Amino acid sequence: MNSNHEDFVYVDEWVPGIRWDAKYATWDNFTGKPVDGYAANRMIGTRALCLALEQAREKAAALGFGLLLWDAYRPQRAVDCFLRWAGQPEDGLTKARHYPHIDRAEMFERGYVATKSGHSRGSTVDLTIFDLASGELAPMGGGHDLMDPISHHGASGITAAETHNRHHLCSLMEACGFNRYESEWWHYTLADEPYPDTYFDFPIT
Repeated sequence: MNSNHEDFVYVDEWVPGIRWDAKYATWDNFTGKPVDGYAANRMIGTRALCLALEQAREKAAALGFGLLLWDAYRPQRAVDCFLRWAGQPEDGLTKARHYPHIDRAEMFERGYVATKSGHSRGSTVDLTIFDLASGELAPMGGGHDLMDPISHHGASGITAAETHNRHHLCSLMEACGFNRYESEWWHYTLADEPYPDTYFDFPIT
């Protein structure tokens, strides 16, 4: 990060106790390899995002849960990388896990991946909850970036416990000033985001 982005901070430094697993910095994502712009497995976001996440972390802890982040700020070059990937021939490497019932191009048509992502504005997160006592991720009825109707809020076909866990996450995030995204149970954007019209492209280092 440089002086142009002084309002962007490392989330783990501002929200002690939060866990993270930056999927796009690893091989464990729908493209099957690390994504452009993710040079470090860290989470970056606006200060406003971090203040709201700290509130959410406290509310989650009162319920016996912790927060695990999968993504926060996403450079525009990463989004461009997704677009290029979607235009390449299907190799089947990640299809069963991430987009079993659609083609790559349909990710954009159906709103699972955007050409301009709220993540690039610095105040959107992908996250889940885990049990503070055991450290185990709460069952949510599908993992991160499962691009399928089962990932939508209110989806049928998941268990009562999974529905309950999604509701826990949603209620605590909405109580802390976030709006949910209907197609992805893990995706939340700060309602009063500081940069609603700016798409940043500095890499995560």
